[in-house]
Amino acid sequence: MAGKLQFDFRGRYTAVLAYVVVFVAISFVVRLALLWKQWGDIDAGVFGLVKVFAVGLLYDLITANYFALPFVLYLLLIPEAVFRHPLHRLWLELGYVAAFALLLFIGVAEWLFWDEFGSRFNFVAVDYLIYTQELIGNIRESYPLTALLSGIGAAAMTLHVLVRRRLLARLNHPTRLAVRLRHAAGFVGAALLATVLIDSSLAQVSTNRYENQLAGNGTYNFFAAFRNNELDYDTFYRTEPEPVVQQHLAQMLGEPTTGDELSALHAVRRPGAERRLNVMLVVVESLSAEFLGAYGDGRGLTPHLDAIAADSLRFTRLYATGTRTVRGLEAVTLSLPPTPGSSIVKRPNNSGLFSAGFLFRERGYDTRFLYGGYGYFDNMNAFFAGNGYEVVDRTDMDETEAPFATIWGVADEYLFNRALAEADRSHAAGRPFFQHLLTTSNHRPYTYPDGRIDIPSGSGREGAVKYTDWALGNFIAQARQHPWFDDTVFVIVADHCASSAGRAELEVARYRIPLLVYAPRHIRPQQVDVLASQIDVMPTVLGLLNFSYDSKFFGQDLLAAGSGGRALIGNYQKLGYLHDERLIVLSPQRQVSAYTMDGRGRLQVAAPDNGELADAVALYQGASALYRSGRQAWGVN
Repeated sequence: MAGKLQFDFRGRYTAVLAYVVVFVAISFVVRLALLWKQWGDIDAGVFGLVKVFAVGLLYDLITANYFALPFVLYLLLIPEAVFRHPLHRLWLELGYVAAFALLLFIGVAEWLFWDEFGSRFNFVAVDYLIYTQELIGNIRESYPLTALLSGIGAAAMTLHVLVRRRLLARLNHPTRLAVRLRHAAGFVGAALLATVLIDSSLAQVSTNRYENQLAGNGTYNFFAAFRNNELDYDTFYRTEPEPVVQQHLAQMLGEPTTGDELSALHAVRRPGAERRLNVMLVVVESLSAEFLGAYGDGRGLTPHLDAIAADSLRFTRLYATGTRTVRGLEAVTLSLPPTPGSSIVKRPNNSGLFSAGFLFRERGYDTRFLYGGYGYFDNMNAFFAGNGYEVVDRTDMDETEAPFATIWGVADEYLFNRALAEADRSHAAGRPFFQHLLTTSNHRPYTYPDGRIDIPSGSGREGAVKYTDWALGNFIAQARQHPWFDDTVFVIVADHCASSAGRAELEVARYRIPLLVYAPRHIRPQQVDVLASQIDVMPTVLGLLNFSYDSKFFGQDLLAAGSGGRALIGNYQKLGYLHDERLIVLSPQRQVSAYTMDGRGRLQVAAPDNGELADAVALYQGASALYRSGRQAWGVN
C-alpha cells in the first residue's frame, strides 16, 4: 500500500523532528542577528538575501541531520517497553534540555566569534579548541560566563517546556521496528547524500565575503575546517611543471637558473665586513598599522611608538602573510610563503629548517625565543627549539618576576624585563645576541597592570594597544641604560592585524602592519614605501648587518636596489599575491581570482595578469614543494 512508503512522525521519532525544527530555528535567528550586525557591509538586494537564506537553510538542515544521527540510531535500537518507562522518559527530557542548551551555546559562541573575527567558525576555531585551557580561560576572563551560562540554561528549559507540550501525545504512539528502520534509513541516507553531493563551496553565493559567510552554517564550517586542516598544494591548487616553477623562482630570488630541480638556494653576497650587532626582534600581538599615529591614526594610542618611528626605518606598506600568530612567526623566522592549511609552526617534523635562528647561531650569537605565554600553545616551543633557538616562556618566570598575567601570558612589561636580563647575560659572556620576542597583552581580555596608562584595564582593544605602546616605550628607555644598547638593532613588527575580515575574500587593507627598525647609532631614519610582506623582514635585517650567506629565504632585502614591489597575504585556504595594485588569489579546486585595487583599497574583479599569476604559482607551489620534500632544511643543498 502507498501508506507504507510514508513517514509517520507520530511516535518516538517526533522527538527527532522537533529537534531538527529547533536546530533550524536557532540557526535562522543566528543568521538574522549576524545579518543585522553586518548590515552596513551587505551589498545584496532582496533576491540576493533570499538566496543567502535559502542556501543557509540547506546547510542548517544538513547540519541538523548530522547532529540528529546519534539520537536517530539510539531510538532505532531502544525497545518499546524501555522507551515507555517513566525513568527513560525522564532521561529523554533531560537529554532534550541538554541538547537545546548545546544549540543555544553554539549560537552565542557564533555571535562572539563573529564579533572577534568577522566570520563563521573556521580554522581559527579548530585551532582554539585544541587548546582548551587557553580557550576556557580566555572566555572566563573576557565575558560574564556565569550570566551567559545561566541565560542559556534558562532559555533551554523554556524551549523544552514549549516543545514538550506538543510532543507528549505523539511520543506515546507505538513505533514498530519496521517504522523505526524506515525513519533511520531516511536520516542516514540524507546524511550520506549530503556528504557526497554538498561541500562548503555551495555557500559562495556572492563576491561579498560576508554574504558567503551568512549563507553557511557555523557548525558545518567548523567540521569542514577540521577535515581540511592541511591542504596538499598540488592536489587543490593551480600548478605548473617544476622546471617552469624553478625558472620563475630563480628570477624572483635573483639567481640564474642552473637546472630543473626545484630549489630556493641562492647566494647573498655583500662587500665588506659583517656588522656584529645585537638584534632584538619584537613581534607584537595584533598591532594593526591603523593603530599607530605614525601610520595615520589620530587617537593618540601610540605616543611612544610614534616617537620611535620618527628615529627609525619606517616601512609603510608592509603586510602580514596571514591572520594568526603562527603565520607571522613562520614568515619572519623562515621567510617562507604561507603554505595552505595549518602553519608549519604547528606541523610535525618541522625542525631543522633554514631559519633565522640557525643563521645567527652559526655566527656565534646567543639565539633566544622569549614568549610571555606557555610555549606549548600552537607548538611554538618545539618549533623554535628545533630551529636554532633557546626557548624562554612563562614556565621560566615565577610570580615575583611576573606578578600580572592573563590566560595568554604575562604582561608585556615583564616579558621585556626578562629580555633585558637575558641580554645582560649574553653581553657579560662576550657574545652577541639575537632575541625573538612575542608579546601577548594586546589580546582579549585586554587587561594589564593598573597605573600605566590613562585607560582602565579591561575596557577594550584601545586600552590594550596603548598599554603595549607604553610597555614598548618603557622597554627602549630601560635598554638605553645598558652597555649593549648602542650596538643593538630593535625590530618592531606585528604578527598580524587585529581583524582581517572584510567584504572581499582577502581584505588587503586589513593585512597592513607596522615595521620599525631602530638603532640610533647605526641606522639613519628613513621612510620606506616599497610594497612588502613579513617574509621580507629578516632578509632586510640581515642586509642591514651586511651578512653574506647562502640563502633559502624567499623574502627580499627591501633596501637593495630593485627589491620589493610585491606582498603575500592569505588565510588557511586563500593564497594572495599583491603586485602593482593588483591581487591574484589562488583557491582550492585550482581556482584563480584577480582584482584591481583603487586608491581607497577597494577591490574590483579583473582578469588575471599571466605574469603575476605565474609568479604567484611559483612562490606558493615552490614553498610547499620544498618544505614537503625536505629541501628547505638547514644544510641541505
